[in-house]
Amino acid sequence: MDIQIGRGKTARRAYGIDEIALVPGQRTLDPKLADTSWRIGGIEREIPIIASAMDGVVDVGMAIALSQLGALGVLNLEGIQTRYDDPNPILDRIASVDKSEFVPLMQQLYAEPIKPELIEKRIHEIKEKGGIAAVSATPLGASLYGSAVAKAGADLFFIQATVVSTAHLSPESVTPLDLAEFCQNMPMPVVLGNCVTYEVTLNLMKAGAAAVLVGIGPGAACTSRGVLGVGIPQATAVADCAAARDDYYRETGNYVPVIADGGLITGGDICKCIACGADGVMIGSPFARAAEAPGRGYHWGMATPSPVLPRGTRIRVGTTGTLKQILRGPAQLDDGTHNLLGALQTSMGTLGAKNIREMQQVEVVIAPSLLTEGKVYQKAQQLGMGK
Repeated sequence: MDIQIGRGKTARRAYGIDEIALVPGQRTLDPKLADTSWRIGGIEREIPIIASAMDGVVDVGMAIALSQLGALGVLNLEGIQTRYDDPNPILDRIASVDKSEFVPLMQQLYAEPIKPELIEKRIHEIKEKGGIAAVSATPLGASLYGSAVAKAGADLFFIQATVVSTAHLSPESVTPLDLAEFCQNMPMPVVLGNCVTYEVTLNLMKAGAAAVLVGIGPGAACTSRGVLGVGIPQATAVADCAAARDDYYRETGNYVPVIADGGLITGGDICKCIACGADGVMIGSPFARAAEAPGRGYHWGMATPSPVLPRGTRIRVGTTGTLKQILRGPAQLDDGTHNLLGALQTSMGTLGAKNIREMQQVEVVIAPSLLTEGKVYQKAQQLGMGK
């Protein structure tokens, strides 16, 4: 129902992940029977979790390790890994500077040109160790470096920007990337994003997207919502975009996964996003806390190095365990940030959902007190859900 903001302006109420809860049905099942597998671009994965293409989250080693653990990691082709042959000294500098020096340093470091030969080298390094080579670029980066990605034989290509649409207007001197043509010509599946509306999701699927990323500004290190005032809370955004996926499937017989990207910290967040209709999720800060992560305990936004309008910051996330502990357990923390797969399986068992499709159908209620009800002692002592 629309709410009147003022004369001549109405608005629809949108909901974030923290405002909803999942309702158990009439049956339960043993978590071991919960099938969490999914497919993206013809690739089947046991775990519907993707590590985001951020320089503090994924490097070659992380991409390989995530593949081995049953998940997926995406390498940023416009970041540190493709600008410097040895990224380690650069990452050390990023982790060591004071917060007041951070943005100027990032703008300086990311002014180093991207090298196509390093794009090919990183993709080869991942594939040589048996990893899934999933890579990401902006629409401009895709037009500049798509040939290098194709030559190197990447498995998946993510085209990502704050907002991606098929109806982009550019100055006369600039030829915008034709997403449909790009998807058709690339030798690997192309994932498109980000978006938050039914109409844009449908258009991206018609353009040939192998999957669609949903989320504008909810990420832990992202400040786009504050800088630009743009975005829709994830629960509503995912539900709207999932409706487009279902309508597109009914019309064409082609099922295109929807991936909730950003704003997800705990296993419960992931479960709720899938219940809203997501097929998988993309997360950054939970993986930035892994001992193997390249960020040295820090996490920063993809748009932070912008030379004109940074839309991200660096946050201290610390190092809380190994990648295996975070993804598959055993959990060493009590706040829901370890054993994300176990959390999903247990939630599916509690809700009686045998697979991801059934998880998408569970009942959801509006529950603004879900995370605070009865948690006085945890909050006072900064334990569990009170951290």
